[in-house]
Amino acid sequence: MIKCIDVYDLKVGMFVEDLNCDWSAHPFFRKSFMLKSDQEIEKILAAGIHEVYIDTSKGLDVKHARTEEEVRVSLEQEMLEVIAQQPAVPLQVEIADEMARAARIKNQAHALVKTVMQDVRLGKAVELELVDPMIESITESVLRNGGALLTLLRIKHKDDYTFLHSVSVGTLMIAFCRSVGLDRETIHLAGMGGLLHDTGKALVPDEVLNKPGRLTDEEFDIIKRHPRDGFDILCRTDGIGEIPLDITLHHHERIDGSGYPHNLKGDTISTLARMAAIVDVYDAITADRCYHKGMAATDALRKIYEWSKYHFDPKLVQAFMRCVGIYPVGTLVRLESGKLGVVVEQNEGSLLQPKIKTFFSTKSGVYLTPEIVDLSKPLGFGGGDKIVSHENPEKWQINPLRFM
Repeated sequence: MIKCIDVYDLKVGMFVEDLNCDWSAHPFFRKSFMLKSDQEIEKILAAGIHEVYIDTSKGLDVKHARTEEEVRVSLEQEMLEVIAQQPAVPLQVEIADEMARAARIKNQAHALVKTVMQDVRLGKAVELELVDPMIESITESVLRNGGALLTLLRIKHKDDYTFLHSVSVGTLMIAFCRSVGLDRETIHLAGMGGLLHDTGKALVPDEVLNKPGRLTDEEFDIIKRHPRDGFDILCRTDGIGEIPLDITLHHHERIDGSGYPHNLKGDTISTLARMAAIVDVYDAITADRCYHKGMAATDALRKIYEWSKYHFDPKLVQAFMRCVGIYPVGTLVRLESGKLGVVVEQNEGSLLQPKIKTFFSTKSGVYLTPEIVDLSKPLGFGGGDKIVSHENPEKWQINPLRFM
């Protein structure tokens, strides 16, 4: 049985099933392992981890601990209550009308970040005259229909991860800032901070940055230098502004003080840096890497909500969930009717009832004529169904983008 326990209940002889934190926050290569020494427990504590999941069938038990299922059910109920509190941001165009433009913007932004990183490695300054118009293009796409670009950016090849992660964080910051009502200038600067937040990784050796095995303590320390390195690089860029510098330097800080580089706590971390921390982790844990499999967006939101007890600003995590929805655009879902469909739009009236394009029957195993189902409407008026689960596209050998 899998149970969630406080780290202070850890003992040698327990089997850690999941360290219950994002991969960048701990120095362990594997998330599942038998605890064989007090030193390993001390290392978990030092990493700022508060709760872990143990497998009682493989090691010692904690009788009073909640099961994984009990934790999941409780978290999902809380999330549903949170998401019901605010309507979605209205869209200017349908997602199908934005996909082609979004694809071009993704490719252009990817090329720009790659150029920026290469220039930094050569000792050149970041050219804001190239970055500014890119941020404007991304912002305009988000204003038209943010689901298009964000859906495309969820697909990352391992070799291009570092560059596309930066584009994703920039785009998510723009969408997040817009959803909480920030002004256009702040949105622009926050998007720039997201796009450039990992500039310091240009100075990390490739063999460390893309190492498929466990990092040594020395290698982990090298990785942890990238916020400060990025800040120093951007400080040499004329006109960069305080917001991108703050996001670059502090996107790995955590509310409980367990982050880096300054171990800041609570409100000593700026609101935009706290937002960037959420966005950065969300994109990182949903992406496939050479050392871990990305999780579904819905599962990632649940984990970030769970971690918000310690690592993230709970109110901002709730705002982020309302920004992207419990089932973000592009998510493959199974409906109560047995149909599979892809989320194509959040519903302005209820984030719990998005619009779905159905295209496959799990009961008959055949493809259907694609049809838009608005889950906010009753049967006979384009609705009358509901989501029962999100699905892994690989399981069904389906590419949801084909139907968007």
